[in-house]
Amino acid sequence: MTDAHCHLVGDAARHFLCEPFAGPVPSAGSCGGVCLFFGTHPWHTDTFDASALRARLAVDPSAGVGEIGLDRLRERDIPQRMRDVFAAQLAIAAEFRRPVALHGAKCWGEVVKACLPYADVIPAFLFHGFSRSDGLLPDIIKLNGYISVGPAVLNDHAVNYRGLVKKIPPDRLLVETDRTAETAASVPSPAAIAAKIAELRGVELSALERELDGNADRFINRYED
Repeated sequence: MTDAHCHLVGDAARHFLCEPFAGPVPSAGSCGGVCLFFGTHPWHTDTFDASALRARLAVDPSAGVGEIGLDRLRERDIPQRMRDVFAAQLAIAAEFRRPVALHGAKCWGEVVKACLPYADVIPAFLFHGFSRSDGLLPDIIKLNGYISVGPAVLNDHAVNYRGLVKKIPPDRLLVETDRTAETAASVPSPAAIAAKIAELRGVELSALERELDGNADRFINRYED
């Protein structure tokens, strides 16, 4: 199974590892089941270096761009610097024709709007932690977007989120842990998340796992071909 969004390698067979600028990183793209995504998170826009991102992408032809996007968790208004850095990274992803892992806490509508001009240029988008209503799903599909479902689905109080999970098109569904060094001891496995999704959607777990693997394969093959 694939952990479609994490910051630390865990026990999944394959990982989409985001922002591995700090410390040693696996060499060459998807070697060892690790698919690298280089980018600057919206909380850390002061560290953005366009030249460094271009250099990473040039060295690794299978690397994606991420986690990038916009955020309203820490501030009510989105800072202009955050918008500028997001726009710059989308432009670089388009330049290299690489897939993007997106962040859009409390502002998914604006993230989708920013991405739509790249629908025919950036090969695929991964909507990490997407928790908006299903009204944006048509635009996400237009973007060749995938939605990765995370540990929140295990929360019995997350009624709206569970409702959304049941509406995601089956060919657009992935699972993620968002695992970091700080959460490694407590974060559930992709298998546990998949089991809850299968229960909510009323499907056999084995069938869902095959579907998830197929979705991850298509996402990866978009830029490994």
